[in-house]
Amino acid sequence: MYNSSCTSNFMVSVLFLVVLGLQLHRNEAFGTFGFEIHHRYSDPVNGILDLYQLPQKGSIEYYSAWTQRDHLIKRRRLAGTGGPTPAPVTFAGGGNKTVLLSSLGFLHYANVTVGTPGQSFLVALDTGSDLFWLPCNCSSCARSLVTDSGRRIDLNVYNLNTSSTSNIVPCNGTLCGQGRQCAGARSACGYVVAYLSNNTSSSGVLVQDILHLQTDNTQQKGVEAPITLGCGMKQTGAFLNGAAPNGLFGLGMDSISVPSILASKGLAANSFSMCFGADGIGRIEFGDKGSPGQGETPFNLEQPHQTYNISLTRITVGNKKTDVDFTAIFDTATSFTYLNDPAYTVITENFNSQAQEQRIQPTVQLPFEYCYGLSANQDAFGNPDVNLIMKGGDQFYLFDPIITLSFPDGSRAYCLAVVKSGDVNIIGQNFMTGYRVVFDREKMVLGWKPSDCYDSKEPKSTTLPINKQKPTEASTPNSVEPETTRGIGNGTAMTTPAFPSPTPSVNHATQLNSFFSTLVMTLFTTFSYYLINISS
Repeated sequence: MYNSSCTSNFMVSVLFLVVLGLQLHRNEAFGTFGFEIHHRYSDPVNGILDLYQLPQKGSIEYYSAWTQRDHLIKRRRLAGTGGPTPAPVTFAGGGNKTVLLSSLGFLHYANVTVGTPGQSFLVALDTGSDLFWLPCNCSSCARSLVTDSGRRIDLNVYNLNTSSTSNIVPCNGTLCGQGRQCAGARSACGYVVAYLSNNTSSSGVLVQDILHLQTDNTQQKGVEAPITLGCGMKQTGAFLNGAAPNGLFGLGMDSISVPSILASKGLAANSFSMCFGADGIGRIEFGDKGSPGQGETPFNLEQPHQTYNISLTRITVGNKKTDVDFTAIFDTATSFTYLNDPAYTVITENFNSQAQEQRIQPTVQLPFEYCYGLSANQDAFGNPDVNLIMKGGDQFYLFDPIITLSFPDGSRAYCLAVVKSGDVNIIGQNFMTGYRVVFDREKMVLGWKPSDCYDSKEPKSTTLPINKQKPTEASTPNSVEPETTRGIGNGTAMTTPAFPSPTPSVNHATQLNSFFSTLVMTLFTTFSYYLINISS
């Protein structure tokens, strides 16, 4: 989720569910904690969660849901708020598997263990926010999830009184930064985050506790990392009927973010990577500083609140090259890419002039302006390649700039998956597909290299799909509201919306066995997410 000094991009949409698997990956060169990432529409997630009533993948409603979530998130605003490389580490309890759940807001999630004794939570991964936050001693939060089949899944809520290693951060402590909510010097260090719409906010106090990790090598030695996290006691507005359930894992640049804390404690290098596979499989690795031959571009650090903001100098679409200087934020919690002019006009008009199929007229149902009709039996289509040139000259080829969809009448089309933005430029996860993206906060550069996300370091193949296959047929689903989770309240269950079952684009069943087993074990102990940001 994007977050600036005046506007935060509250991404209640791309939920990357980081469910830990059993397979560990070692990287002695960089010292990393790693876990894989899976899309919500992969077979294991779809089967285990039993959410068969979701928008059909490839339908208009499917992509409309993603953009609706993106728009809601863009309205987030803060109210107050040297030595050798350490050994590789990962979350305790398993390897590195993660999942994206569209039914809970299209964010990427991770299963983490906190406190003593350890308690598990599914938390969203977000490079646009900083604080690691959990529902905690809350007066209003999701305590269970009810699937479409009627199965009730109880959710963990963090409790200060049951963790022997928890300590409230006092206002006069060094960990309580400026702008916190304080009644007195010895009172608890509070935080408040507010949103621009629907009277939405989250508030609580800062606490210290243990995040359970383990070395990502053959020894698998346990590591207890002392961290600062938010104890979210009260949520209002969309957090009670629309946001997400079990916590946020902030990955931003602020000193309170988990990557910053791990680096300051000497547990991992001050860098991490996220990989976005073409089939929804992915990975995040703490301490990953990249690999030889990767592309790189520096971060722009002039903003009051630093984000993963980079500069672009050229857009190449097919045979047309256009020099255009603009900045954009790499945001893992945004589904699609949002560009304002002149970048939006350059990429869309040059794409349109070289597309081989006939453009269809935009409608209010279509989230994208540039879509092209496909014939009934058309198995392939030709669209121009799109390349971005970053500051410094390195090329960022877009493996997956388009989406294919089907209409209720059976007709089909493909679209350039770029949305016009009225303000900030955001490179969303659709443009990151096919890459391992490195957020190196030591060198202050963004790195990228093609990867299929199954191998933690190098891709098995750099030939990645560009989504030119025959689009999936889809039945007509009901309208979807991804930013609303129904029936959330104190002690109440959250019911998932009902839509047709999606069809995954690729099936890697043999590689997901550990994911299956781990997700089954963790689903009954985690599910409650609230996005939060806190001022530096």
